[in-house]
Amino acid sequence: MNALVRLLTSATAARAFGRGWLLLAFGFLYVPIIALVVFSFNDSPMLTHWGGFTTRWYAQLTQDRDLIEALWLSLQIAFLSACGAVVLGTLSAFTLVKYKRFPGRTLFSGMTSAPLVMPEVILGLSLLLLLVALQGLTDSPLFDRGLTAIWLGHMLLCTAYATVVIQARLGELNPQLEEAAMDLGARPGQVFFLVTLPMIGQALASAWLLAFSLSLDDVVISAFLSGPGSTTLPLVIFSRARLGLNPGINAVATVVIAVVAIAITLGSLWLARAERRRAAEISAAQRGS
Repeated sequence: MNALVRLLTSATAARAFGRGWLLLAFGFLYVPIIALVVFSFNDSPMLTHWGGFTTRWYAQLTQDRDLIEALWLSLQIAFLSACGAVVLGTLSAFTLVKYKRFPGRTLFSGMTSAPLVMPEVILGLSLLLLLVALQGLTDSPLFDRGLTAIWLGHMLLCTAYATVVIQARLGELNPQLEEAAMDLGARPGQVFFLVTLPMIGQALASAWLLAFSLSLDDVVISAFLSGPGSTTLPLVIFSRARLGLNPGINAVATVVIAVVAIAITLGSLWLARAERRRAAEISAAQRGS
């Protein structure tokens, strides 16, 4: 009896200890974000002193042309980077999963994963040198430092993450479904677009959201590839933070947090709905057979 009591007591203490550490970890991660949101409504220009509730900092954002232009540029680059990363990541993942042996597969796999472990400083510097060299050879405005250059840099980084997410989903697919489609007369292209892509739709959405967040948040690569008139929102916030923070910066960060939270919530709801629909279709097919 005493041994059972000690066992239950130790198990309860272990659960309480684990929950306590979990709460501390979540508090360490999210309390600063909550404080940032709260102080974005602070009437005092001093971040350490609460001067009352106000929304004037948000009203001032509508008159801050630099911030608005930087936000619009960041959203454009993030959208384009996410779309490009999903397309390239899907092709890369499909190649790595479906073709186990081909010349240069090891090199291709390593180059696909390299941006995951390569410091962003190296990526940004190498891309900058490449663009400068191409600009000198071609004298084309396409290789100027600006939106296109930042987009290429972000897409390079995001493609590696998208490939990992999509490759994991492709590896879990039942190849018999694709074989059955081909037995019914579908061509390889039709199998890819009508069978494979719908089955990995959730992974594509997850990869897109991840790439969008990474691009919207990037500072290092953007700092190397940005030029006059093409400053992203993180760079504007970082430059202003070096001169001293004010509640206006908190308001900008709160808007970004709200946009990302809404996007993640909508994406999660869509993924959950798609998963329920797919489970219902599988259950109906099993009952019909």
